[in-house]
Amino acid sequence: MTMNSYITMMFSTEGSLPSQVVDRLQMIGFKPCTGNYDFVYEWDKNATIEDTIYFADKIHEVLNGMGVLYSLETDEVLEL
Repeated sequence: MTMNSYITMMFSTEGSLPSQVVDRLQMIGFKPCTGNYDFVYEWDKNATIEDTIYFADKIHEVLNGMGVLYSLETDEVLEL
């Protein structure tokens, strides 16, 4: 079983360009996606709660000052 973290973004015209936000998130391993979420991070292990909190702090630091709102969700991915 693996885990994925998903981000949904809300941009403001008073903030950074969406392309700049994409660049920042890609720097920490997120990939743009389509569907219910805007970005996905595919964990290479089963992440602990501590891992996800540390990663959320990292996301917060990377997006600081960019004028965006986001929601973060981490789920287990069932492999068939």
